Amino acid sequence: MLTSAQVPGFGQADLSNCELEQIHLAGSIRPCGVFLLVREPDLTILQQSADAGRLLGRADPLLGETLGGLGGNLAERVRTRTMEQLTEFPAAVRCRIAATETDFDGLLHRPPGGGLIVELIPAGPALDLTPLVRDALRRVSAAASLQVLSDETARIFKALAGYDRVMVYRFDERGHGEVFAEARESGLEPFLGNRYPATDIPQIARRLYMRNRIRILEDVAYCPVPLIPEHSPLTGEPLDMSLCYLRSLSPIHIQYLKNMGVAATLVTSLMVGGRLWGLISCHHQAPRAIQYQTRIACELLAEAVATRIAALQGFTQAQTEHAVRRLEQRMIEAITRRGDWEHALFDNPQSLLQPLAAGGAVLLCDGKVVTTGTVPGTQQIGKLRTWLDTQPRAPVITTASLGSDAPGLADLIPVASGLLAVPLSRGGGEYLVWLRPERLHTVTWGGNPYQSAEHAGDDPGQLSPRRSFARWQQVVEGTSDPWTPDDLTTARLIGESVADVIQQFRSLRVLIARDQLEDISRKVRHSEQPVVIADARGLIVLTNGAFDRLVPGGTRPDSLGELLALFGDPAAVNQRILDLLERHQPWRAEVELTTSEGERQPFMVRADPVLSAPEQVLGFVFLFTDISERKTAEEARRRFQTGVVERHRLASKPLESETDLVRRELLAGIVGNAQLAALEITDGPDLTRVPDLLEGIQSSVTRTTDLLEHLLWYSDRAAGDGDRGH
Repeated sequence: MLTSAQVPGFGQADLSNCELEQIHLAGSIRPCGVFLLVREPDLTILQQSADAGRLLGRADPLLGETLGGLGGNLAERVRTRTMEQLTEFPAAVRCRIAATETDFDGLLHRPPGGGLIVELIPAGPALDLTPLVRDALRRVSAAASLQVLSDETARIFKALAGYDRVMVYRFDERGHGEVFAEARESGLEPFLGNRYPATDIPQIARRLYMRNRIRILEDVAYCPVPLIPEHSPLTGEPLDMSLCYLRSLSPIHIQYLKNMGVAATLVTSLMVGGRLWGLISCHHQAPRAIQYQTRIACELLAEAVATRIAALQGFTQAQTEHAVRRLEQRMIEAITRRGDWEHALFDNPQSLLQPLAAGGAVLLCDGKVVTTGTVPGTQQIGKLRTWLDTQPRAPVITTASLGSDAPGLADLIPVASGLLAVPLSRGGGEYLVWLRPERLHTVTWGGNPYQSAEHAGDDPGQLSPRRSFARWQQVVEGTSDPWTPDDLTTARLIGESVADVIQQFRSLRVLIARDQLEDISRKVRHSEQPVVIADARGLIVLTNGAFDRLVPGGTRPDSLGELLALFGDPAAVNQRILDLLERHQPWRAEVELTTSEGERQPFMVRADPVLSAPEQVLGFVFLFTDISERKTAEEARRRFQTGVVERHRLASKPLESETDLVRRELLAGIVGNAQLAALEITDGPDLTRVPDLLEGIQSSVTRTTDLLEHLLWYSDRAAGDGDRGH
């Protein structure tokens, strides 16, 4: 446990402890505006930036004064705005102070310790960004791939904000960043494809990026202006400045930018499914400030881009699920025709290898080894199986550097540096495994990733963030291409399908020779999926433990007719079972079973006749799949539709002004983008994440529409003030 003395305050960190620097407790601002902390409801000034009086035309300190005492319309407009519920990002007012001839943008928010923060930044002329935002939303929604979307995003932000370089920066699973798209002035060195180590952005900064979605630095050479008094009078503690537009930036970050030769920046966060997916990072070679309207438009569009990223990722997963289902159907058909499902899985190697970009695959099942592609020898596969049995149980087991994780298998590196395995049974020893060969590859970093610090000046104890950002190339050995989250989802889906088919096949063998196949029966009994096997008369010959645990009282039914009592709708189920018994019609349906706890639980039932000849039935196999996660996902989608889409539907709202028409057009683009994302996500295979992903989209839509309201509200008043000339 760290003590407070071990946590460096703002500006007191070095490169050894910058992960802990309290960057949200800056205690100072950039000198491009005025900071005030006021008490509500009388709006008395309790804390100020040191030069606030000078910038507002006042010789005396402002402490103890009220906003009303400053003259102009600031107090009136603050009261009007704060009567509304302030959201998680600052609201804005356009105002004037009596002693100045300057229009100010007043940014308002309430910090955790109480009071109201008022930041005053000199305002520029009113802008009409509607055409640009409308076109940008259209281009974002139309992007058909992640790369196209990222390229469009870089171009959109360069046109909107005007910086010399705009990069879409994507994080990988280890936190390293890659410049995935770039728009730049022709004379600048390209950064596209460069990677940057996770240590370049401390975790405490990443957490702040998730809370404060846009950060601007007008001039890297600024001199910080302290707050007076140093601590908040309301708490006696340093003020939490997380959402402050003017907050000073960490000196280490400032030095990093100076070493890059960057003079001004704008960075917006891309939040996807509650996670920091990446950043849109804008760099300028000279000092640059942007207006409030442009800043809000950038934040709004970043939310729309993040929603589209979620949609594209969901679409990719949905396509994968369709391919997996086709593979499963081929295996089922192969059982019917040949009694050999492995043939369908391996007769077209590319259908198994291509979805995971694997070089080889191995099936370990029923004591057999079936392979395709480039794989190790039989003895080495045996060692691989032994190693897999020692790994913690998980839906997937994965490594991109098998030689490092299992030194005893280092001789497999040429063909199996990467391994992704899906367990097919609870007992161990049975897996579907994909292998990737070693790939000697060159990673291009923006500077040496192992040299995060350099000596500054002659003092050997004084360190600076690395100065060199020239391309630094690293040859990586002993690893494969990393497995992506999409790869893991694909493998899990294929593994679940194969395990399902295995249960059907084993059930078939039980019916053909149940007195001779006790080993097969044991494996059926130990399956985690509920299984019921009946003979041709409908008498139950076998159930497994997973099914028995569902039955109230633990008493196994003796016939299919006795199963009816378990179902939520016995009459409908009775007809389907009769159709199965008499007409040999397969049954696929969503049902509810009354569990041993007396609760209704949703399942997908799949019941099939087992035929030894076209009209000769050996028996019937029932497989039950728990679909609680799917139902939860469907309910999340329903809440999304009613809680977001319907709430923002404006088709029936009468148009009272030109602003209403603009609002309707822009909201249509925002909500349409969100609806598409919701469809793709709920069609995807990773049902466990659907509620969180939909909640993230709902939050993003709410945030985007709030930003749009801010932008339109502010633009109307800015234009009105301009027309009146104050």
